[in-house]
Amino acid sequence: MEIRNVAIIAHVDHGKTTLVDKMLRQAGAFRENQVVEERVMDSNPLEKERGITILAKNTSIRWNDTKINIVDTPGHADFGGEVERILRMVDGVLLVVDAFDGPMPQTRFVLRKALELGRTPIIVINKIDRPGADPLRVHDEVLSLFIELEATEAQLESPVVYCSAKQGISTLDMDVEAVDFVPLYETIVKTVPPPPSDAEGPFQMLVSTIDYSAYLGRIAIGRVERGTVNMGDAISLVTTDPSQAPIRGRVTKLYGYEGLDRVEIPSASAGEIVQLAGFEDVDIGNTLTDPATPEALEGISVEEPTISVDFVVNNSPFAGREGKFVTSRQIRERLYKELERNVALKVEDSDTTDAWSVSGRGELHLSILMETMRREGFEFQVSRPRVITRVNEQGQKLEPFEELSIDVPEDYMGVVIEKLGPRKAEMIEMKNPGQGLVRLLYRIPARGLFGFRSEFLTDTRGTGIMHHRFLEYGAWAGALAGRSRGVLVSMEAGTIIAFALFNLQDRSTLFVTPGDAVYEGMLVGENSRPGDMDVNPTKEKKLSNMRSKGADEAIVLEPPRQLTLESALEYIEDDELIEVTPQSIRLRKRMLAASDRKRVTREVKRERERA
Repeated sequence: MEIRNVAIIAHVDHGKTTLVDKMLRQAGAFRENQVVEERVMDSNPLEKERGITILAKNTSIRWNDTKINIVDTPGHADFGGEVERILRMVDGVLLVVDAFDGPMPQTRFVLRKALELGRTPIIVINKIDRPGADPLRVHDEVLSLFIELEATEAQLESPVVYCSAKQGISTLDMDVEAVDFVPLYETIVKTVPPPPSDAEGPFQMLVSTIDYSAYLGRIAIGRVERGTVNMGDAISLVTTDPSQAPIRGRVTKLYGYEGLDRVEIPSASAGEIVQLAGFEDVDIGNTLTDPATPEALEGISVEEPTISVDFVVNNSPFAGREGKFVTSRQIRERLYKELERNVALKVEDSDTTDAWSVSGRGELHLSILMETMRREGFEFQVSRPRVITRVNEQGQKLEPFEELSIDVPEDYMGVVIEKLGPRKAEMIEMKNPGQGLVRLLYRIPARGLFGFRSEFLTDTRGTGIMHHRFLEYGAWAGALAGRSRGVLVSMEAGTIIAFALFNLQDRSTLFVTPGDAVYEGMLVGENSRPGDMDVNPTKEKKLSNMRSKGADEAIVLEPPRQLTLESALEYIEDDELIEVTPQSIRLRKRMLAASDRKRVTREVKRERERA
């Protein structure tokens, strides 16, 4: 039986997971009477809720006499490390591009990686049924991108498949009616080369990614590059450190893929993508080999984190009320356990026993970890994100820069450009893709994006779309303007009263509702002006003969701003924390007492005057 290994790569929301979904259905991966949910590859609850792929996943389909191993990869830049590693396991890629949007920033990133590694691309122009779709224009734009990225002659001759993943139809020619995915399957089998098949040589496999099982420990996932491996074989682990001797071990479990199922197999030969258990310390970039010939393959680099936050034990007055896991030992164990499968993450102990520095690829990468932990019953606090700086050989301070792509209606272009100026963003390109939209491309310091998304959505009335990805480390851009408005800080503990909020809402945007519990130092809203303001949200209306309690029924409050973890991370300043519990997300000052905050403010002012 022949094998084809392909990865599906694309920008966020261009239809990768839906495409795999329909490919599995049409290839007969499910029984006729089997109930299968939409986007079956997004198995993680957070992936289903957010409509994004977070973890790369393997599956396989059989088409005639060929087994096609497919890897669905994340489209978001924060998980770009997954994409790069997966490309090492495959021989071809399906580059999925939206028939309306055309190539986007992440399209460029993933395509560059695929072309550099010499992978055979197949261009899949998806969503041809979308209103306003222009597949032929997008085809020309993709070819221009290939030329810009210096593709080889063979890569420029890549076949093009026009399809609608939603409807499960494809065609090689827009003049021919699309019916099913047969043209797509045939293009994959004909275009993607079979994997290297030196099945007679000594066993060799590069570890491309890691899974974790409570029963088996770390599980190595990769493609068998050479030879054959059997269940129970003695093999060696060669690390990326040339000074370290190979580690001997044994294959305790060997898995392959059939459809969506991971199945136990007795052996695997060159070209197969497998999961292999037996080494507790295996890591990405390691090589598993025959003990007689411990030759290392070229390793895989994992991108360095660019953003870090502090995880702190919850010490607010409400600590321990909602969470099951609240102690420093429990939080530390959970953070270090995450490292077993989340290889782009870094965790470091701090000077104190109740705080840890956690570094990742972006705010989304870190907020996914926070959201997962709170759902597991953890309670903790997190600080404002900060960028990870470097120093070059000349002693110059460097910071991470992002490539920011914005699609916005022409009416809102001016306000967006105006808001990006103080954030030290440099415009690279301005295009007009049609339908009244303008596409802006910027180079911006990563810290310039903190707090921008919510502002951007407000300014564009929710009609703007923004994406960003890591670009490079560049010279420190200097000081950036902070939050333009102050916050309302509770000066009392108790239960929030509607009467008190009614008096506050004219000069603020509220974060809380009547009946919520509140403590001193908790943020209850955003001030309409610069500067923080201490308020009493528990204040009741004084009753008299002329004023009855029943009059409160006439109070009408505006809906509060709903805070998500991402929006809270963008919003807070250095002197604030986010309290994360299974039931609540609260904002608070680091120093809860108003007297302490005023004292620190006076001391800072004196220091400045002395200087």
